[in-house]
This record gives sequence, C-alpha cells and structure tokens, in this order.
Amino acid sequence: MEQIAIIGAGAWGTALAVALARQGRPIRLWAYEREVAESIRARRENGLFLPGVTLPASIEATNDLHEALDGAGIVLTVMPSHFCRGLFEQMLPYLKPNMIFVSATKGIDTERLMRMSEIIRDAVRAQFEPCLCVLSGPSFAKEVARGDPTAVVVASERRELAMAVQKEFSSTTLRLYTSSDVVGVEMGGALKNVIAIAAGVIEGLGLGHNPTAALLTRGLAEMTRLACACGARRETMAGLAGIGDLALTCTGTLSRNRTVGVQLGKGRKLPDIISSMRTIAEGVKTTQATIALAARHGVDVPITQQVKRILEGEVSPREAIRELMERSLKEE
Repeated sequence: MEQIAIIGAGAWGTALAVALARQGRPIRLWAYEREVAESIRARRENGLFLPGVTLPASIEATNDLHEALDGAGIVLTVMPSHFCRGLFEQMLPYLKPNMIFVSATKGIDTERLMRMSEIIRDAVRAQFEPCLCVLSGPSFAKEVARGDPTAVVVASERRELAMAVQKEFSSTTLRLYTSSDVVGVEMGGALKNVIAIAAGVIEGLGLGHNPTAALLTRGLAEMTRLACACGARRETMAGLAGIGDLALTCTGTLSRNRTVGVQLGKGRKLPDIISSMRTIAEGVKTTQATIALAARHGVDVPITQQVKRILEGEVSPREAIRELMERSLKEE
C-alpha cells in the first residue's frame, strides 16, 4: 500500500485525504497555513477550509514539505493553480523518479498559458521525467468528505499509470475511470469554472431555467471548441471532466465560481466578493487565460468574453446577456 502525500490542505485536498484515509491509506497532508496543520493535529478537523468534518487518525498533517514527501509513492497535488510552479520548485529536492504525481488542480497558468501537467513536467524534468496523471470530474469537496458516491476520471499518457491510480484511489464511495486524454481532462476541469460564473450571474439576476439550459449547452460548445483546438478529444468533453463537471459547477450551490457569479448578478463588485471568500474561485483567473488561449488558437469564446467584461466592470450582467442574445444569428 503506497504512502500518499497530499500537497494542499484546502477543502478539496482535505476531502481527498479523508476519502483515501477511509480505505486505510497512510496519508501525509501538507498545509501552507500553520493553523490548519495545528487544527488537524489538535482537533482532527480542518476548521479553516472544511469545518465539521472529522479527519481519520491516519491523516498526518504537516507544514514541512520534506516531511510530507518523505517515503511517498504517490504525490497528489491540490494547490491553487497560481501556486503550482512555485511549490514544485520548492519540492524539487525531495522528489524521486519512482513517485507517481497526480494533479487535482483545476486551472490554467495565466502567465504561460500552461496546464498544470505542463507546469509540473517543466519544473521537474530538469531532474527526471515525471510519472504524471491528472484527476478531474464532478466532485464537491464537502460531498466527497461526507462519503457521497462520486465518480471522477484520472488521465495519463501512460495507461499503466492511470490504472495504478485508479486501483489505489477507487472505493465504495469514490469511483475512478481512466483516460489517455490528459489535455481534455485538464481543459474541461479549468474551462467549466468560467461558465459556472456565468451560471451564477443568471441566478443572481433572478432569471429562470431557460437561460441556464441555454448557457450549459452553448457553454459546453464553447469549451469543446477551445479544448479541441488545444489537442483534446471531443468525446472527453461529453464525459465526467466535461459535461459532468460543468453541470455540477453550474447548478450546485456549493460551487465557489457559481457563488461569485451570483454575487455579481446581485450587483456586488468583484473585489468585495473575493475579499469575503476564504477559498479561491479558480474561474476568475482562468477567464483571462481562456481569452488568451482562444486568441492564440483563433477560437470564438463569446460567453467567456462577456464573463471577462462583467468581472472587469466593463458591462453590467444584464448588458452582457443582452449582447449575447443579439449576436449575429447562425446555425447551431
């Protein structure tokens, strides 16, 4: 049984730790915040990011990267996307070629327009070529920690790595499917957060179900165009990492990105919304990266363009919706 190091003790990292620890896995959970590690050690609870959930005794919390990684066979990274490169550079002295790296971060690097697996490979390959997988799919942290049945997908260019992680992580409450489409799984997990902000805007404006259904459908089309332009397979966007995660994030009240959109729809300004949130809504940063990627590949992303304009205060939510509705008419 592999020792698992989880790097990132936010809600998602902690929930994965709980799910894996239930199977008897020895887990070391690295937290950036000292108070998080102390809360877990003293009260078996991550009071800052996942309050109310009791963590099994087999989860060992630490603020020391060397301690977290020592002896680990699997390294599961769950940090915010903009911390990925910096953390891997810090971890580099403690990483080994036999480790399997599993990235569960859903985002795109805004500076280099790189997916998380690209950042990890770029940071590590000076020492060795990493054994790399990515994990994504419809999965609210609170529900995973509670033990609600959840299905996600693990992707790797090497089939045996995806199958190894599938075997290690799957349980009666967490089911993993495998894929070889790393690009599609990562792009789906990142792009759906932008569409979820738009879905929240619709809710915040008090509009009905019609616009939400239209948004989900046209949002998926937009995601698919860009993902495929980046090298993804179209069928991946019809799976767990595409429509599955999109549907959850756009309709579920636990969605951080949807919550941002709801507040924007109600008239609040983005800085005020962000300052009131403990956790990061990846879609805010991903919007900028999506626009830049779309420009690079010549892909039309009208919904994302309007989300960007709302986030920047250039247009009101109602004006953005009107502009989308008045675009030139076309065939579906």
